[in-house]
Amino acid sequence: MMRAAGLERYQRLPVAPAVFADTVRALHGAGFAGANVTIPHKEAALALATSASDAAREIGAANTLSFGDGGEIAAENTDAPGLIAALGERPLGSALVLGAGGSARAVVWALIRAGADVSIWNRTPQRAAGLGARVVRSAVTADVLVNCTSVGLARSSNPFKNLPVAADGLHEYATVVDLVYTAGGTMLIRAASQRGIDTVDGLEILVRQGALSFTIWTGRAAPLDSMRTAARDQT
Repeated sequence: MMRAAGLERYQRLPVAPAVFADTVRALHGAGFAGANVTIPHKEAALALATSASDAAREIGAANTLSFGDGGEIAAENTDAPGLIAALGERPLGSALVLGAGGSARAVVWALIRAGADVSIWNRTPQRAAGLGARVVRSAVTADVLVNCTSVGLARSSNPFKNLPVAADGLHEYATVVDLVYTAGGTMLIRAASQRGIDTVDGLEILVRQGALSFTIWTGRAAPLDSMRTAARDQT
Protein backbone atom coordinates (compact mmCIF):
# COMPACT_ATOMS: atom_id res chain seq x y z
CA MET A 1 0.00 0.00 0.00
CA MET A 2 2.74 2.47 0.97
CA ARG A 3 4.93 1.68 -2.03
CA ALA A 4 2.01 2.00 -4.41
CA ALA A 5 1.64 5.55 -3.16
CA GLY A 6 5.32 6.30 -3.65
CA LEU A 7 6.31 5.82 0.01
CA GLU A 8 8.87 3.15 0.86
CA ARG A 9 8.00 2.67 4.52
CA TYR A 10 6.14 3.96 7.56
CA GLN A 11 8.47 3.56 10.50
CA ARG A 12 7.97 3.96 14.23
CA LEU A 13 10.67 6.08 15.85
CA PRO A 14 10.66 6.44 19.65
CA VAL A 15 12.26 9.83 20.36
CA ALA A 16 13.18 11.39 23.71
CA PRO A 17 12.09 15.03 24.16
CA ALA A 18 15.72 16.16 24.49
CA VAL A 19 16.56 15.04 20.94
CA PHE A 20 13.19 15.63 19.27
CA ALA A 21 14.18 18.77 17.35
CA ASP A 22 17.46 17.33 16.04
CA THR A 23 15.76 14.08 15.05
CA VAL A 24 12.99 15.81 13.12
CA ARG A 25 15.42 18.08 11.27
CA ALA A 26 17.39 15.02 10.16
CA LEU A 27 14.41 13.08 8.82
CA HIS A 28 14.19 14.72 5.40
CA GLY A 29 17.84 13.97 4.72
CA ALA A 30 17.14 10.35 5.66
CA GLY A 31 14.46 10.14 2.97
CA PHE A 32 11.31 10.84 4.96
CA ALA A 33 8.49 12.84 3.35
CA GLY A 34 6.91 13.62 6.69
CA ALA A 35 6.14 12.38 10.16
CA ASN A 36 3.23 11.78 12.47
CA VAL A 37 3.84 13.05 15.97
CA THR A 38 2.22 11.84 19.16
CA ILE A 39 2.40 12.85 22.81
CA PRO A 40 4.47 14.33 24.36
CA HIS A 41 5.84 16.03 21.22
CA LYS A 42 2.83 17.76 19.62
CA GLU A 43 3.52 21.22 21.02
CA ALA A 44 7.23 20.89 20.25
CA ALA A 45 6.36 19.88 16.68
CA LEU A 46 4.40 23.09 16.18
CA ALA A 47 7.19 25.20 17.67
CA LEU A 48 9.75 23.57 15.36
CA ALA A 49 7.76 24.10 12.15
CA THR A 50 8.55 26.86 9.68
CA SER A 51 4.87 27.11 8.70
CA ALA A 52 1.62 25.91 10.22
CA SER A 53 -2.03 25.55 9.29
CA ASP A 54 -4.67 27.63 11.03
CA ALA A 55 -5.88 24.48 12.81
CA ALA A 56 -2.45 23.61 14.23
CA ARG A 57 -1.82 27.20 15.26
CA GLU A 58 -5.18 27.70 16.94
CA ILE A 59 -5.13 24.32 18.70
CA GLY A 60 -1.52 24.88 19.75
CA ALA A 61 -0.29 21.47 18.66
CA ALA A 62 0.68 19.57 15.52
CA ASN A 63 0.55 15.85 14.84
CA THR A 64 1.57 15.87 11.16
CA LEU A 65 4.78 17.32 9.74
CA SER A 66 5.74 17.55 6.06
CA PHE A 67 9.30 18.20 4.89
CA GLY A 68 10.36 20.45 2.02
CA ASP A 69 13.54 20.19 -0.04
CA GLY A 70 14.80 23.50 1.32
CA GLY A 71 14.52 22.43 4.95
CA GLU A 72 10.95 23.69 5.39
CA ILE A 73 8.78 21.93 7.95
CA ALA A 74 5.03 22.38 7.56
CA ALA A 75 2.82 21.59 10.54
CA GLU A 76 -0.77 20.36 10.46
CA ASN A 77 -3.21 19.00 13.02
CA THR A 78 -5.28 16.11 11.65
CA ASP A 79 -6.59 15.06 15.08
CA ALA A 80 -9.41 17.60 14.86
CA PRO A 81 -10.67 16.83 11.32
CA GLY A 82 -10.01 13.13 11.99
CA LEU A 83 -12.57 13.21 14.79
CA ILE A 84 -15.15 14.93 12.59
CA ALA A 85 -14.51 12.42 9.79
CA ALA A 86 -14.97 9.52 12.22
CA LEU A 87 -18.27 10.99 13.42
CA GLY A 88 -19.55 11.17 9.85
CA GLU A 89 -23.19 12.28 9.52
CA ARG A 90 -24.07 11.88 13.20
CA PRO A 91 -25.93 14.82 14.80
CA LEU A 92 -23.55 17.32 16.40
CA GLY A 93 -25.96 19.77 17.97
CA SER A 94 -24.37 19.43 21.40
CA ALA A 95 -21.37 17.67 22.92
CA LEU A 96 -19.89 16.94 26.33
CA VAL A 97 -16.10 16.58 26.39
CA LEU A 98 -14.42 14.83 29.33
CA GLY A 99 -10.88 15.96 30.11
CA ALA A 100 -8.85 19.09 29.48
CA GLY A 101 -5.53 17.88 28.10
CA GLY A 102 -4.06 18.36 24.64
CA SER A 103 -6.44 15.98 22.93
CA ALA A 104 -9.42 17.73 24.51
CA ARG A 105 -8.18 21.04 23.08
CA ALA A 106 -8.29 19.57 19.55
CA VAL A 107 -11.67 17.94 20.15
CA VAL A 108 -13.27 21.13 21.45
CA TRP A 109 -11.82 23.14 18.55
CA ALA A 110 -13.18 20.63 16.03
CA LEU A 111 -16.65 20.32 17.55
CA ILE A 112 -17.18 24.07 17.90
CA ARG A 113 -16.25 24.59 14.26
CA ALA A 114 -18.63 21.81 13.30
CA GLY A 115 -21.41 23.85 14.91
CA ALA A 116 -21.80 21.99 18.19
CA ASP A 117 -22.69 23.58 21.52
CA VAL A 118 -19.80 22.20 23.58
CA SER A 119 -19.54 21.66 27.33
CA ILE A 120 -16.36 20.44 28.99
CA TRP A 121 -15.82 18.63 32.29
CA ASN A 122 -12.54 18.04 34.08
CA ARG A 123 -11.74 16.84 37.58
CA THR A 124 -9.93 20.16 38.04
CA PRO A 125 -12.36 22.68 36.51
CA GLN A 126 -9.74 25.41 36.33
CA ARG A 127 -7.77 23.41 33.75
CA ALA A 128 -10.80 23.37 31.44
CA ALA A 129 -11.14 27.14 31.44
CA GLY A 130 -9.90 28.90 28.33
CA LEU A 131 -10.52 26.01 25.92
CA GLY A 132 -13.49 27.76 24.35
CA ALA A 133 -16.23 25.54 25.78
CA ARG A 134 -18.67 25.92 28.67
CA VAL A 135 -17.09 24.46 31.81
CA VAL A 136 -19.46 22.22 33.79
CA ARG A 137 -18.99 20.55 37.18
CA SER A 138 -21.24 17.58 36.42
CA ALA A 139 -22.34 15.69 33.34
CA VAL A 140 -24.92 17.26 31.05
CA THR A 141 -27.05 15.61 28.39
CA ALA A 142 -25.72 15.96 24.84
CA ASP A 143 -25.83 14.40 21.40
CA VAL A 144 -22.21 13.28 21.69
CA LEU A 145 -20.08 12.29 24.69
CA VAL A 146 -16.32 12.37 24.00
CA ASN A 147 -13.88 10.89 26.51
CA CYS A 148 -10.49 12.59 26.26
CA THR A 149 -9.23 11.32 29.62
CA SER A 150 -6.94 8.31 30.11
CA VAL A 151 -9.59 6.43 32.09
CA GLY A 152 -10.03 3.94 29.27
CA LEU A 153 -6.47 2.74 29.72
CA ALA A 154 -7.04 1.70 33.32
CA ARG A 155 -7.56 -1.93 34.27
CA SER A 156 -9.93 -0.91 37.04
CA SER A 157 -13.09 -2.97 37.39
CA ASN A 158 -15.02 0.31 37.67
CA PRO A 159 -13.40 3.08 35.60
CA PHE A 160 -16.63 5.08 35.84
CA LYS A 161 -15.70 6.09 39.40
CA ASN A 162 -13.30 8.61 37.81
CA LEU A 163 -15.86 10.00 35.35
CA PRO A 164 -18.94 12.19 35.91
CA VAL A 165 -21.16 9.63 34.13
CA ALA A 166 -22.28 6.17 35.20
CA ALA A 167 -22.72 3.24 32.84
CA ASP A 168 -26.49 3.39 33.30
CA GLY A 169 -26.44 7.11 32.51
CA LEU A 170 -24.99 6.68 29.02
CA HIS A 171 -28.48 6.62 27.52
CA GLU A 172 -28.40 10.43 27.76
CA TYR A 173 -26.03 10.47 24.77
CA ALA A 174 -26.83 9.42 21.20
CA THR A 175 -23.16 8.68 20.47
CA VAL A 176 -20.30 7.81 22.82
CA VAL A 177 -16.72 8.41 21.66
CA ASP A 178 -13.55 7.31 23.41
CA LEU A 179 -10.19 8.57 22.12
CA VAL A 180 -8.47 5.70 23.94
CA TYR A 181 -8.24 2.45 21.98
CA THR A 182 -7.67 -1.02 23.37
CA ALA A 183 -8.25 -4.52 22.04
CA GLY A 184 -11.95 -5.27 22.41
CA GLY A 185 -12.77 -1.64 23.19
CA THR A 186 -12.52 0.34 26.40
CA MET A 187 -14.91 -0.20 29.29
CA LEU A 188 -16.75 2.97 28.25
CA ILE A 189 -17.21 1.77 24.67
CA ARG A 190 -18.26 -1.71 25.80
CA ALA A 191 -20.76 -0.34 28.30
CA ALA A 192 -22.32 1.91 25.66
CA SER A 193 -22.46 -0.88 23.07
CA GLN A 194 -24.12 -3.24 25.56
CA ARG A 195 -26.86 -0.64 26.00
CA GLY A 196 -27.42 -0.24 22.28
CA ILE A 197 -25.76 3.17 22.10
CA ASP A 198 -23.88 4.22 18.97
CA THR A 199 -20.10 4.32 19.53
CA VAL A 200 -16.91 5.53 17.88
CA ASP A 201 -13.68 4.08 19.24
CA GLY A 202 -10.23 5.60 19.32
CA LEU A 203 -8.94 3.25 16.65
CA GLU A 204 -11.34 4.67 14.07
CA ILE A 205 -10.25 8.20 14.97
CA LEU A 206 -6.60 7.12 14.70
CA VAL A 207 -7.26 5.70 11.23
CA ARG A 208 -9.10 8.83 10.10
CA GLN A 209 -6.39 11.24 11.23
CA GLY A 210 -3.76 8.95 9.70
CA ALA A 211 -5.70 8.91 6.45
CA LEU A 212 -5.61 12.70 6.33
CA SER A 213 -1.84 12.66 6.91
CA PHE A 214 -1.49 10.10 4.12
CA THR A 215 -3.34 12.40 1.72
CA ILE A 216 -1.21 15.39 2.72
CA TRP A 217 1.98 13.48 1.90
CA THR A 218 0.84 11.68 -1.25
CA GLY A 219 -2.00 13.74 -2.73
CA ARG A 220 -4.04 10.52 -2.87
CA ALA A 221 -7.15 9.29 -1.09
CA ALA A 222 -6.19 6.89 1.69
CA PRO A 223 -7.21 3.20 1.56
CA LEU A 224 -9.34 3.30 4.69
CA ASP A 225 -10.30 -0.38 4.80
CA SER A 226 -6.67 -1.48 4.54
CA MET A 227 -5.67 1.01 7.22
CA ARG A 228 -8.41 -0.21 9.58
CA THR A 229 -7.33 -3.81 9.12
CA ALA A 230 -3.67 -2.97 9.72
CA ALA A 231 -4.50 -0.88 12.80
CA ARG A 232 -6.66 -3.59 14.37
CA ASP A 233 -4.02 -6.23 13.68
CA GLN A 234 -1.54 -4.14 15.67
CA THR A 235 -3.87 -3.59 18.65
